[in-house]
Amino acid sequence: MVQYRRNYVAGGTYFFTLALHNRQSSLLTDHIDELRFAFKATMEKMPFEIDAIVILPEHMHAIFTLPEGDVNYSSRWRLIKSLFTRQLIKKGVALTRNHRGEYNLWQKRFWEHTIRDKDDMNHHMEYIQNNPIKHGLVANAIDWPYSSIHKRSP
Repeated sequence: MVQYRRNYVAGGTYFFTLALHNRQSSLLTDHIDELRFAFKATMEKMPFEIDAIVILPEHMHAIFTLPEGDVNYSSRWRLIKSLFTRQLIKKGVALTRNHRGEYNLWQKRFWEHTIRDKDDMNHHMEYIQNNPIKHGLVANAIDWPYSSIHKRSP
């Protein structure tokens, strides 16, 4: 098995991509309140800053900045994914289990990239902003309701 190496920078800023196991699903946007709950509860337990985020039906992109001295983004994502899954089960959403008894909701891994500088940050912010357009969900980024673009000043 290939050893996956993650980059850890204390207090760093990171770009992430996470996806549902079923790439035809729309659970993330269909259950946006449950996803918001998972983020809020995680941020209360393990603080971090969301610099930008976009939630699409079956995947999401986000930029997080961790507190000074903290490198533990993996535990934050594990908690967000777990809380969202539990919220869906609580609502009665039928989720299947794999041969190990785990729910087949999320892809196992997530993709991360350490933001290097201001240009890199701007590039990834633009990517997040334009992702709903790229996927044919809207013609204008401002029209996608599940994006941090609405919190950015013009």
